[in-house]
Amino acid sequence: MQRAIRLSVVICGLLFLLTGCNSAKIEQVAGPTMGTRYHVKYVADSNTKATKKQVQQAVQQVLDDINARMSTYINHSELMQFNAAAINQSYTLSADIVELVVLSQQLSRLSSGAYDVTVGPLVNLWGFGPDHRPDQVPAEQEIKAAFAKVGYDSVEVDKQQSQLTKRKPVFVDLSSIAKGYAVDQVAKALEGLSVNSYMVEVGGEIKAKGIKPNGQHWQIGIEQPELLKREANMVIPVNDKGVATSGDYRNYFEAGGKRYSHTIDPRTGYPITHRLASVTVIDKTVAKADGLSTMFMVLGPEQGLAIANQENIAAYFIVKTEQGFKSLASEAFKAYLATNSN
Repeated sequence: MQRAIRLSVVICGLLFLLTGCNSAKIEQVAGPTMGTRYHVKYVADSNTKATKKQVQQAVQQVLDDINARMSTYINHSELMQFNAAAINQSYTLSADIVELVVLSQQLSRLSSGAYDVTVGPLVNLWGFGPDHRPDQVPAEQEIKAAFAKVGYDSVEVDKQQSQLTKRKPVFVDLSSIAKGYAVDQVAKALEGLSVNSYMVEVGGEIKAKGIKPNGQHWQIGIEQPELLKREANMVIPVNDKGVATSGDYRNYFEAGGKRYSHTIDPRTGYPITHRLASVTVIDKTVAKADGLSTMFMVLGPEQGLAIANQENIAAYFIVKTEQGFKSLASEAFKAYLATNSN
């Protein structure tokens, strides 16, 4: 009998090393942020230094802070104050806002301007901005006028002083990168509470790290781009990586028998015309994955795949054809295809 007890203690000890002897469990918190919602799943175990309520408070605090400083829907946000500043006036902003502008400009140069956080005037003109008027094609002179207010290289960065300066009346909108950044910061906050296994999602941008109590990595689904249903095209395990997906199959309008995408090419002033339906990017940071996925949506499958392979970026493209959809994977993404569990 004593031997059986000792054996059970040893077994429980081994199980505890692996799963906390069943003490580890998955908790969930969720809430509104940035015009969308966030969802956090995490493994709570004996190492976790916070209650579920404290975790939610920490997550909400991070998201509220980023939104308050970077939103273009809050007139007094730091970013909007910079947008309202005079031309040639240097404006001091938080270091992370400046860093995101630096990252955005790196993506702009990589894509020869296909990615541009100053594209807002064109997006608004085509009816896909805050005014929500996607029902008519703008006149040529309107497009030219909006074009004059677009240009990533018209924003000068002084990282040393944490300052930005506009050289023409551009409007910086970080929405294509800020949600990814927010996910990264929530992940850091969780790790500060000794939460080392989690999946964080904000508006579809995701970071996952660690092992679940069942011993498996977190699983991320890549959606099949059908208009009337939401189904996973594949499911892949992800560990300590960010995942971002951009799509072009739900937000558009039709005029004169032609379909106009919500994705505007900053280089031309017009919606994209290629047949890329969605692109998913996996990167160390969600901020970069977020920006890259938007960049690839503008570039299209051929140019996008070429740059992904050139830069060793894990990217998965789903392209609409006459027969349905086909997929293209960069060399760096193919390792994830081998682990597809769907």
